[in-house]
Amino acid sequence: MTDTSLTSHPWFFCGIGGSGMLPLALILRGMGAQVAGSDRSRDQGRTPEKFAWLEGLGFTLHPQDGSGITSAAQTLVASAAVEDTVPEVVRATELGCARMSRAELLSRLFNAAPQSIAIGGTSGKSTVTGMIGWIMDRVGKRPTIMNGAVMKNYATPDAPFASAKVGAGGLFVSEVDESDGSIALYQPGVAVLNNVSLDHKSLEELRALFGDFLRRADVGVVNLDDAEAAALAPRALELVTFGITAKKAMIGIVPKSIVETPTSIAATLIDRRHGATHALHLNQPGRHNLSNALAAVAAAEAAGVSLGDAVAALDSFAGLARRFDIVGTSAGGITVIDDFGHNPDKVAATLKTLKSHEGRVIAFFQPHGYGPLRQMGAELAQTFAKLLGPEDVVMLCDPVYFGGTVDRSEGSERIINLIAAKRKGPQTHYIPARADCAAAIAAMAQPGDRIAVMGARDDTLSLFARDLLAALA
Repeated sequence: MTDTSLTSHPWFFCGIGGSGMLPLALILRGMGAQVAGSDRSRDQGRTPEKFAWLEGLGFTLHPQDGSGITSAAQTLVASAAVEDTVPEVVRATELGCARMSRAELLSRLFNAAPQSIAIGGTSGKSTVTGMIGWIMDRVGKRPTIMNGAVMKNYATPDAPFASAKVGAGGLFVSEVDESDGSIALYQPGVAVLNNVSLDHKSLEELRALFGDFLRRADVGVVNLDDAEAAALAPRALELVTFGITAKKAMIGIVPKSIVETPTSIAATLIDRRHGATHALHLNQPGRHNLSNALAAVAAAEAAGVSLGDAVAALDSFAGLARRFDIVGTSAGGITVIDDFGHNPDKVAATLKTLKSHEGRVIAFFQPHGYGPLRQMGAELAQTFAKLLGPEDVVMLCDPVYFGGTVDRSEGSERIINLIAAKRKGPQTHYIPARADCAAAIAAMAQPGDRIAVMGARDDTLSLFARDLLAALA
């Protein structure tokens, strides 16, 4: 699968530590390319262990001051959102360097693969990608996997940030992003559509993007439990459907077979085309993960793996970092969970999983930006207010902010006020500084509480969660 046109010249990643950039850099270097980069987080002293690990792998890292751009032969990789005033962009323009967006590079790698599986949808993409990648690995397909999250099955002390795996089997498994419209660049063999809901774009735009995504694939794998996704199913040239409750889904769950615990879920899977059943067990809790598993086994089957082998592989799937990631339980019986929940669907999945078991929930939420907070703030507030009760707590700090010219006039206090306005809703607290939130949570936590640390785009949230658990001890 090596494309010599991609490995014959040097690359420079602006924002190399980002969740979308890091796995791409790992894949390119794994193919033999020379890769350097910079990151504002490194300059700010955030997650130094990540950047030390990258340097240990042979990546050359520079301050984000343009000093790493030294030759017109370099290709600059930067997200479409990177401003033209960023020093790397200025210097690359001066030298006449080629520039690619993250999505352009990923789609070029993906589309060159002899066999490909793309995972799309508003929520669950990373988990389904990890599940499919693990299934394919277990059955000997040796996939290349591009994920937006660390896959615990591949994480080791020597590779703590394993969000990518470079394979040699000609199969490329990747999540694909609709938020910037780049999903239109991919030509998948198998296209998975989990769900369609409000996030970064309007529903009208999402319907067009996801519908075209299915139409371009050889096989579409669609969640019939999601009304918006189900409505797009006819766009697929060849269709495989799945669902927990949808009776017309080809791959589903035997009614009343679901068994849930605080850390796992199990059920009997049924292939309604043939009547065969399989015992499915996941070491991750929540019905949303059961739905993710159905998506994964359906996609694996569409790519030539038997359902039985796919289901068996998931028994050893270890999950993803920051996806209902149980950091630990204090001696006093208080559990801390690190979670990527940041849009209404993801937050709802986490809260539903927590509320399906006993104990008070303390939901700490750090919004992943001022723009997204304006876009979906009202829906987020409604989600917290609807799913949590008067005994529960919601706490917000100010949104993560890495600099730039974004409008910061509307922040977290608005969301807290919207939640507080709901009758019989949870207790609410707005505390601007995150460090002060930790002290407040530690002071209020009681035995049996579950503390969910939620948010995106900020790797230091995991450190915050670990420090909070230590403070509770």
